[in-house]
Amino acid sequence: METAFFESAYRVIYITGWSSCDRGIGYQLYCNSIKLLMALFVVGETWYLASNYRSLDVFVEQLNVMVIQFTAVLRFKSMRDHEHIYKRLAATMESPTFDTRTRARQALVEYWRLRSERYLKLVLGLGTCTLAAWYVYPLIDDVECNLPVAVTVPVDYCTPVLYPVVYLTTTIAFNYAAYFIMTNDVIMQAHLIHLLCQYTVLVDCFENILIDCEENFTGVNRSSLIHNNNFRLKYLKRLGRLVDQHKLILKHTMELRKVLSSPMLAQVTASGLQICFAGYQVAMTITDSFTKFLMCFLFLGYNMFQLFVFCRWCDEIKSQSAKIGDALYCSGWERGLTTIPGVRRRLLLVAMRANKPLVLTAGGLYDLSLSSFANLVKTSYSALTVLLRLRHDS
Repeated sequence: METAFFESAYRVIYITGWSSCDRGIGYQLYCNSIKLLMALFVVGETWYLASNYRSLDVFVEQLNVMVIQFTAVLRFKSMRDHEHIYKRLAATMESPTFDTRTRARQALVEYWRLRSERYLKLVLGLGTCTLAAWYVYPLIDDVECNLPVAVTVPVDYCTPVLYPVVYLTTTIAFNYAAYFIMTNDVIMQAHLIHLLCQYTVLVDCFENILIDCEENFTGVNRSSLIHNNNFRLKYLKRLGRLVDQHKLILKHTMELRKVLSSPMLAQVTASGLQICFAGYQVAMTITDSFTKFLMCFLFLGYNMFQLFVFCRWCDEIKSQSAKIGDALYCSGWERGLTTIPGVRRRLLLVAMRANKPLVLTAGGLYDLSLSSFANLVKTSYSALTVLLRLRHDS
C-alpha cells in the first residue's frame, strides 16, 4: 500500500536529490552538490534584492521568488524533524484492522491511488510549464546578458565566454530550487490523499458491517441471525476491529495536524503574498511582453493551484471524518444488534468521535478548507488593488 501511494513521490524526491534513504558516496556527493549550488543561488538572490530594494517592480519580483523558496525550506525542515511520524503515516494501510477484502473497497483504494498519481502529474506539469516560460524569456527580451532569475554574480559575465556558463549554472540552480518546492508539494499532497483514502474505506466498512458478517451464514433468516451466538461473536469482533481502526486513523490525523500546523501557517501567509505579488506582475506585464506575461500568469496559477489542492484535500478529510457517523447510522443497528452486549457502548463512542470532525489548521488560526482558500484569494486581491494604486500614484 505504501508503494502504491508513495512510489512516484519517492522517485521525485530521489531524482531531485533530497532522499535520505541512499547512503552511497555517489548519491551523497550529488545531494551535497545540489544543496551547495542552491545555497549560493539564494545568496545571489538576496544580494540582488539588497542592492535594488528601492525599485518597487524589482522588489516585488524578487521577493515573490524568494518567499516561496524560504517557505519550502521551512516545510522541508519540518518534515525532516518529524520524519518518523511521516514514515509511520505512510505505512498505516498495512494495519491488520484495515480491511480491503471486498471489490468495492479495492476499487476505492485504486480510485484514490490513481487520483494521487494524477494530481502529482498536474503539480509537476504546471510547475514545469512555468519553468519553461521562465527559461525562454531571458533569451528573447531586449536586455543583454539577462539571466532566468535576477541574481548578483561576483564576476562580469557579459562576455561571449562567461555568459553561457553563468546562464547555464543559474538555470540549473533555479531548476533544482523550483523542483525542491514542487517536491514538498507532492509529498504533502500524497499524505493527505493517503489519509483520505483510509477514511473512505472505513466509511464503507461501517455501512456494510452487517453484510460482511452475514457472509458465512447463507440461507439463515436475518431476523434469526441476531440470536445466533456465532454471528453475535463475529459481529462483535468485527465492530471492535473497526472501532480500533477508527481510533488509529483519528490518532494519525491528529499527528498530521500537529506537524502541519506551523508549516502550513507559513505556507498560507506566503501564498497570500505570492498571489498578490504574482497578480501585480501579471498586471504590469500584460502589455509589455507576452512571454513574461505568460511566465507570471503560470506562476500565479501554480501558487493558487497548489494552495487550492491542500485546502481541498483537508476539506475532504473533514467531510469524510464526519461521514463516519452517517455510515454508522446506516449500518443496520436498528435490527436488534444493540441487544448484543458491548455493541451499544461502542456505537455510541464512534458516533461521539465522529460528531466532532477533525479540522486541519494553519497554526490554529485558519482552517484549511475551500472557504478559507476563497477568503485568502479575496484578501490577496484587495492587497493587489492597494499595490496597483501605490504603483500608479508613484
